[in-house]
Amino acid sequence: MNQPPDAPPIGLDPEYRQMVLDTIGQLRKRLLTKDRLLEYDRKETFPEEVIRKMLGPDIGLQLVFIPEAYGGMGGGAVDSCAVTRELSKICLGIATAFFAIQLGADPLMVGGTKEQKEKWLGAIAEGQSLVAYAVTEPGAGSNLAALSTKADPVADDSGRITGYRINGNKQFISTGGYADFITLLAKAPEGPTFFVVEKGSEGFVQGKGEEKHGIRASNTSPLTFTDVLVPIENLIGGEPGKGLKQANSVFGYTRVMVAAMALGAMDALFDIVIPYAKERIQFGTPLSEKQGYTHKLIVPHAVREMAASAYLDEIAARLDTTEEDLQVEGSIAKFFSTESANAAADDAMQALGGYGYINEFEVEKIKRDVKITCIYEGTSEIQQNIISTFRWKKTRKTKGAYYGQMAEEMEAVHRRNADCGGRYLALAARAVNEAVNLAHDQRLTKLQHVMFCLADMMTHVEVGVSLARKAEGDSASGEYKGETIKAASRIFANEVCTLVLDRVRRMISGSGRFDASAITGFMDRIGEKAMLESYSGIIADMDRVADALFERSS
Repeated sequence: MNQPPDAPPIGLDPEYRQMVLDTIGQLRKRLLTKDRLLEYDRKETFPEEVIRKMLGPDIGLQLVFIPEAYGGMGGGAVDSCAVTRELSKICLGIATAFFAIQLGADPLMVGGTKEQKEKWLGAIAEGQSLVAYAVTEPGAGSNLAALSTKADPVADDSGRITGYRINGNKQFISTGGYADFITLLAKAPEGPTFFVVEKGSEGFVQGKGEEKHGIRASNTSPLTFTDVLVPIENLIGGEPGKGLKQANSVFGYTRVMVAAMALGAMDALFDIVIPYAKERIQFGTPLSEKQGYTHKLIVPHAVREMAASAYLDEIAARLDTTEEDLQVEGSIAKFFSTESANAAADDAMQALGGYGYINEFEVEKIKRDVKITCIYEGTSEIQQNIISTFRWKKTRKTKGAYYGQMAEEMEAVHRRNADCGGRYLALAARAVNEAVNLAHDQRLTKLQHVMFCLADMMTHVEVGVSLARKAEGDSASGEYKGETIKAASRIFANEVCTLVLDRVRRMISGSGRFDASAITGFMDRIGEKAMLESYSGIIADMDRVADALFERSS
């Protein structure tokens, strides 16, 4: 997936990528019509035939993420994010089924031998296989190290290992009930190991699909393994004990894909609520003219989508060009995008009033669907643990240089262009440094709530920096769109400052370890008064964003 630093970026030509996205757009008109999707949701139907058509020679969407050497297009993270986002805009259930194929292929992509890739990735490329990624267990959840499914070696008379017997259970496996083969993580004597297990293997039972709150067009099934014999050639990579390393190496990638799914859902929401507001007349004027609608229910979420998109674009591009470990960045992308999308869906229901509660208008379906993005591939709380732990360590290791460099960059942005919110993001980044040092010195890092507060601050600062970079770049091009993004960046910089000040107060006041004087002194040191200046002009900026969203004459 990742390339050496000096290698050219992997991925499709932008024009070719757009052709793929246009093909997905046509699916909405032919295979994935609104009526069909609502029926799948109502009846909890997994449309196996439709999914297989999407993999067939006439469409072949799975080819995007398969390397050219194994029959695919050789697309990269940017391409996969774009495809995943566009599919999710149509239906998160369908997108989940597609994502399951990609996720199931990942252990092979990362750790498979040449022969295994030729066989299994080749089968996916040919459109012959639905695939599932079988890692999660009933008692382990997101804790991969706690898995209990066992893989016991089987040897011949000479003592040579010829295969493994698998015993155990997996839970919440996307497409698990229909997969032609799965990539299974099980505990061998040397440690967690990935295996390919084929449908129909004796002792392998693909259970009945779960009845779910949302993503009902996807299949989620338990899997059971009773003395399932797996031949040695199905041990991914040919060497046992590498499973956790293989799983961890793809998290930065797969969590970015989940972020793209959430943003696709947000795209769909805006495609519904914005036209509705322009047509719906209340007390003599359209809802799109009322700040109670636009500034409360729409604009904040549109700004967060712009911020999340800017961050996602950066990280996907980095995945296509560097071998750097981007697990934390993947966690930030997933945490921020999915929580933002879930909140946006809630307000979108409110924005449509009674219609938002009715199935026909699709918003309530999206609301039910999008919640899963905060859960699968690691819950939001797992992401907060990862973000705070690794960024705390990085901050201390670099003596504050990690966030210090962000602050310096944003100060430089402010000097070049004072309209992007850089000054306030610089203050927030320096405040994160101070908060990390305080938490470390006072041993507040032992309090999980404090660590979650740090994760919230770190996430918002890093996402805000990405949006400010985009705002400055777009404004330099002189496009009208750039003015909208600059306003959005100022709005988000205010949100970052507001959140940072809130989380810092939670940490120092909530811990009960500091008196009023110490608290006031710390807030002064991080520039509380200066950060509160980020509120200046915020309503006018929201008007500017609303003008662009609702195509109002300003």
